[in-house]
Amino acid sequence: MSTSYSDNFAVDEFFAFWYRLGYMSRKATLIILLVLTAVFLAWRLYQRPDSTSNEVVVYVATDQDIAEPILNKFEEQSGIRVKPVYDTESTKSVGLVNKLMAEKNNPQADVFWNNEVSRTIALKEDGVLAPYDSPEADGIPDQYIDDDHEWTGFSARARVLIYNTNLLAQEMLPGTLNDLLDPKWEGKIGLANPLFGSTTSYMISLFTVMGDDAAREYLTKLSENTVVLEGNSMVRDQVAAGVLPIGFTDTDDVNEALESGEPVAKLFLGQNDDGLGTVVFPNSVMLIKDAPNEENGKKLIDFLVSVEAEELLAQSRAVQMPLHPDAVVPDGVLRVSDIKSMNVDWQMVADKSTEVQTFLQDLFIR
Repeated sequence: MSTSYSDNFAVDEFFAFWYRLGYMSRKATLIILLVLTAVFLAWRLYQRPDSTSNEVVVYVATDQDIAEPILNKFEEQSGIRVKPVYDTESTKSVGLVNKLMAEKNNPQADVFWNNEVSRTIALKEDGVLAPYDSPEADGIPDQYIDDDHEWTGFSARARVLIYNTNLLAQEMLPGTLNDLLDPKWEGKIGLANPLFGSTTSYMISLFTVMGDDAAREYLTKLSENTVVLEGNSMVRDQVAAGVLPIGFTDTDDVNEALESGEPVAKLFLGQNDDGLGTVVFPNSVMLIKDAPNEENGKKLIDFLVSVEAEELLAQSRAVQMPLHPDAVVPDGVLRVSDIKSMNVDWQMVADKSTEVQTFLQDLFIR
């Protein structure tokens, strides 16, 4: 490529200006340029993830007051600083899942502690997760571990009915899911927004075990008796206060109310021989692909799926059920093996998610 006259003229003018500055001025200018270059390089280095960082960023869909003591224990034992990001009650798990998908090409989190599985599978299918086979997961049943080791289940809770013992005597309680369709329950059954959290997973699970037509028919009839509230904790609070006599929630919410001395109890549906069982929701934990602090993320996962962490969660106000068969639990704490669980295909739940959520929105969100 030829050099134009204007290019040569510009170069000549630059050098002429440079020499007119004088020796001291040129020296000062060089020093300033070197300092600015050093500052720029230091800034760029600061912007890059530090592979030796002594921190781990974890997104958490579980309630903060349950997760925080567990994360604090890990921080205390490992010396690694934990930086948690918590979800809101109204968008439980969904908000952080969407955030992780949006950050896929520039991940900000190292680990995601989800409170269920179906949306975890959606993250896997979107390529957000990285495989990690934790040695601490040894003993957890295979059904709670992803075949490709992109997520691991731990410490479960179950879907139950919470009822106010001042309003409902034992003989008044529903015995089956179909009993909830009785017109006497119209406007009396609390239900968290079915587009978020464990309520979504529960509803979709019904499609996988009942079949599409039967599930649509059942939920259509059930919608005539339900009052949709913001989240599971609001269902708990409304029932505890006597505003509603009964509602759908999870075992951890009921256990919190019992711990506070509220007049409530829990009821597991589908426990008879002909029943479907109840849905069990394990927590799931996963390593984020291209995590900024990958090694620290693995250490946190090791802790969360360990026997120690499951025992701590069983002792917490949530009273979550361990998956490790050798975990020591307080008296009265149920294990997953103590209840009849619904035989849920979580991959099918994930596959049906979009279709069923559209149906749920049209049915319940009026």
